[in-house]
Amino acid sequence: MADIIDTAVQAGSFNTLVAAIKAANLVDTLKGAGPFTVFAPTDEAFAKLPEGTVDTLLKDIPKLKKILTYHVVSGKVLSGEVVKLKSATTIEGSDVKIDVSNGVKVNDATVATADVAADNGVIHIIDTVLIPA
Repeated sequence: MADIIDTAVQAGSFNTLVAAIKAANLVDTLKGAGPFTVFAPTDEAFAKLPEGTVDTLLKDIPKLKKILTYHVVSGKVLSGEVVKLKSATTIEGSDVKIDVSNGVKVNDATVATADVAADNGVIHIIDTVLIPA
């Protein structure tokens, strides 16, 4: 197995996320011992953001870090545990809402693929970028 960063790189559908993680200097953190649970938006999720948003965020590192850390929960929370939760506190400091009434949603994002294993945690692939309040 590989760590969260290497797993995302190998998947090939997280180029924007990986570039953002590198820009925000979070690579070492997400290669660390963890464990981490990452709600990982795909390149398509980033493409749904308004035109120019990603470029603007890449120039505003504090805001980029806030958004990226809003996608990470401390600990390894597998889907079997996620479905029992109403919310989860992110390492950014605020909570994401979890709704399992129609599939699994984290705020407005749908979990497309759950439980992608990494040696320092787990990735749940989502279809929308999470933006903290």
